Amino acid sequence: MTLDLSIPSQLTTALGPDLLLIGGAMLLLLWAAWRPETEAHQRSIGIASIVLCVSVMIAIAYYWARGDSATVGVIAVDNLRWSSDIVLLIATIGTIALSMDYNRREGIVAGESHVLVLLATSGMMTLAAARDLIIVFLGIEIMSVAVYVLAGLNRRSSRSAESAIKYFLLGAFSTAFLLYGIALVYGATGTMNLATIGERARDLHLGASPLLVVGIGLLLVGFGFKVAAAPFHMWAPDVYEGAPTPITAYMAAAVKAAAFVAFLRVWVEAFPTASNAWHGAVWWLAVATMVVGNLIALAQKNIKRMLAYSSIAHAGYILVAIAIGTAAASSAFVFYILAYTLATLGAFGVIVALGEAGESHLNIEDYAGLWSVRPWLASAMAVFMLALLGFPIFGGMGFLAKYWIIQSALQAPVPETKLVVILVVASLVSAGYYLYVVMVMFMRPRPAEAPLPSPAGGWTRFVIASAAVLLLAFGIMPNAIVRWTSRSHPSMVTGQSPQSITATASPER
Repeated sequence: MTLDLSIPSQLTTALGPDLLLIGGAMLLLLWAAWRPETEAHQRSIGIASIVLCVSVMIAIAYYWARGDSATVGVIAVDNLRWSSDIVLLIATIGTIALSMDYNRREGIVAGESHVLVLLATSGMMTLAAARDLIIVFLGIEIMSVAVYVLAGLNRRSSRSAESAIKYFLLGAFSTAFLLYGIALVYGATGTMNLATIGERARDLHLGASPLLVVGIGLLLVGFGFKVAAAPFHMWAPDVYEGAPTPITAYMAAAVKAAAFVAFLRVWVEAFPTASNAWHGAVWWLAVATMVVGNLIALAQKNIKRMLAYSSIAHAGYILVAIAIGTAAASSAFVFYILAYTLATLGAFGVIVALGEAGESHLNIEDYAGLWSVRPWLASAMAVFMLALLGFPIFGGMGFLAKYWIIQSALQAPVPETKLVVILVVASLVSAGYYLYVVMVMFMRPRPAEAPLPSPAGGWTRFVIASAAVLLLAFGIMPNAIVRWTSRSHPSMVTGQSPQSITATASPER
């Protein structure tokens, strides 16, 4: 069925899953505020939030099965949107599940915390659907305002308050770049719609227009802040360390994934004919992000800061797919964010399971001899570290995710051999800190004075076990996920990828 998005009723139909999530979140907000704050009430809101997320996933599966498409409009109705929504909802379910156990331990009884996660996810789903720069901005703001509050959720922690302030200030700073970029792109093309921007840039030969080029540059800086790409990454380590651990997992997985989906769609749909202006910048941004993230991660002793720099490095790997810009790279991008989301949720789940009140025991050395006292947690953490590393077999689908990115780079119209070499070398460097965690858990003796870790909560165990099983299962039998993600790519106005256009314009590259 082809939806005409100029008809309000059909636009509402296209927004069905988003409206279901927002409507459900509003009802849960009323329920959360209606009763006094208690541990039992907080968990009830959390369980209801998970049920709502599952319901939205069923609705998305229904829309996907119908095979709907849409005319040019302010939102997309395509497989990239649906697959991204599924990944975002998986991250949301994992975050809420971890939060229920974490909140009990830290004495956080506000049921509204789970509703804030739902509202942030609604902004992310808006980002995944956006085909208009104003909708992109709207989605970013809905997401960001909720996450600012979530970062400072633990009012007893000064570090949490510090992380919220830093995130808010730098988030507002990056939003200014986005707004100025949007204004300049509108000034150059006379439209906010991504498809129309691409058409006008092609038909009016605006690829070298100074106004458009500066607008693209400002948008690149704005998105660079949102995805924590170097050198715009300075906020991420402090914010990730100070925020409540489940929220750190949410920011590292869902927030980054949503920003990247919008980044990919804007670049591939709106600016393919201007790729000469931005390709080099994105190329170097990917290189800098991979190198900076991995090198600084090597020096980290705090496991949350180490994973923060690890997430910066993974932003560099994902930027490789955007720099390539082909349909194959877009499909590899979706597969990658799914694998990265599962591994990140699982790793932070282990941190929640082993943590104590007040966010103690966060040094990597605190995991010494974990194999001797909590073998299943040590084994699961090893799977997550190897998945993030991209290790074959034991890293599950993490290896396939990096392999698909590399393959799409080598099979591009202009093979990105240098970028692949840098990616592989950066991945080898990352072995220094991922395998160090594994070595500490399995090869270091447990200190005699070290307390026995408290038993993990049921929801935390569910997240850890599910993430580990899915990573290994999809690594052994990836065909279903590959078929799912291979159809997940945005429209390209010219019928060509940015790579092929750049190749035509600059054959020496």
